[in-house]
Amino acid sequence: MINVIPSDARSSFDRGWLRGSHSFSFGEYQDSENTAFGPMRVANDDVIAPGRGFGAHPHSDMEIVSIVLNGKLRHEDNLGNVAVTGFGGIQRMSAGSGMIHTEHNASDTEEVRLLQLWFMPQTKGLEPSYETTSFDPAALAGALVPIVSPDGGPRVATIHQDMTIYLGRLAKDETLTFNQDAGRRMYIFSIEGKLGLDGEYLLNEGDTARVEQRDSIELQGNEDTFYMIIDLP
Repeated sequence: MINVIPSDARSSFDRGWLRGSHSFSFGEYQDSENTAFGPMRVANDDVIAPGRGFGAHPHSDMEIVSIVLNGKLRHEDNLGNVAVTGFGGIQRMSAGSGMIHTEHNASDTEEVRLLQLWFMPQTKGLEPSYETTSFDPAALAGALVPIVSPDGGPRVATIHQDMTIYLGRLAKDETLTFNQDAGRRMYIFSIEGKLGLDGEYLLNEGDTARVEQRDSIELQGNEDTFYMIIDLP
């Protein structure tokens, strides 16, 4: 089953210093029929104005991944971690038993755009932790590159859940088949361009698809496309 959700069906907002879209029930957008997809709880596409950001706030029992698409994102937390991340960088925070952090645009002149993804951990009450990693943007061409996984590794952040986040790029008319174990889910997001699915569905820029009961899917670049796939239980 493939459920395509158009970009304009997401909950969009503009607060001046912050604008973006929520793919799941979050903040002021509440929808009891759209609270999760497997362990996935949040998929926010945010743009933060220069010099602005989120003040100190707490989290607990949540795995939080920030993928910077352009600009620079600054993180600081009560564990003493401070990091500035640009495109190619990944931030992973395991809030566990409790953590306080801030997130700000590190630039006074440029916006920062990021995807922020939240997942329930396999185990509650973990010791809080934070990690930054980076991937090679050139490696995305014609491939799916893991950037977050339960096992981690060189250039792959470690997450406390049975799931993997991939990024990839396809040129126009280029295809790639994604395979996964039976009984799992796929969350697909077209970040840029148009992405075809099995020659039957089309994701325009900003569209997402929630896929269940499928062991594989063929991806096609209907034009040069930058996309994300999350393999979920």
